[in-house]
Amino acid sequence: MAPAMHVAMTRAWLIGAGPGDVELMTLKATRALAQADVVLVDDLVNPDVLQFARADARIVHVGKRGGHPSTPQEGIVAQLLEHVRAGRSVARLKGGDPFVFGRGGEEQQALHAAGIEVEVINGITAGIAAPAAIGIPVTHRDHAQGVVFVTGHGAGSAEPAWAALVATRMTLVIYMGMRRLGDIVDALLAAGMSAETPCAAIESATRPGQRHVLARLGEFAGSVSRAGLGSPAIVVIGGVASLALARDAAYADAATLPANGDVA
Repeated sequence: MAPAMHVAMTRAWLIGAGPGDVELMTLKATRALAQADVVLVDDLVNPDVLQFARADARIVHVGKRGGHPSTPQEGIVAQLLEHVRAGRSVARLKGGDPFVFGRGGEEQQALHAAGIEVEVINGITAGIAAPAAIGIPVTHRDHAQGVVFVTGHGAGSAEPAWAALVATRMTLVIYMGMRRLGDIVDALLAAGMSAETPCAAIESATRPGQRHVLARLGEFAGSVSRAGLGSPAIVVIGGVASLALARDAAYADAATLPANGDVA
């Protein structure tokens, strides 16, 4: 009987690269990246973070972005297992945090099932960093006692329970919601959320091309569409978004600030 494969000395990391700004990547992430033989990189990762990889590391792009061609998840897992079993150390590099809508949990499960230990290195998730980039705290004693992170990607049976989320009266931070923003707004209004609820959409947060739109819920989808915002973007719905509205109103030129509250 052949001896069992020994992989204890091989390293595997699930690394969060943060929301985009290279300086928001953690020191631990840069150190791990510098050790990896192979780096499997998601599409939303800022390419500039690869400066921390070894000069001889193999860089493999395994992009996953809604609405675009992407590497099947099964293929990514197969590559992870292949490289680790061959004795290579592998860094799986993801935008934001690997355990927040990053499928890091699935990849950890697959590695553990194969008897491979993996280290998770957290990154700053866009759901916190994007609102903060325009002055929005996701919680505030005067506006929200909590925050709910939810994907807007689902439809039909995968649709979030919007009525239940509205009833929490917490800040809603929506990932992957831009393509269905009109449907999401309609669902929130139908569930009883006020059309006057402040909202924000932040595109390419913390990166040079960052843009945002601010509007009330009843006008939100139209405002975002007119501004031409797209993915990657984070949507914030709730009273905390009024803090960005107040900040922009205080600093923007009153003659150029759109009447509907949009700021891009």
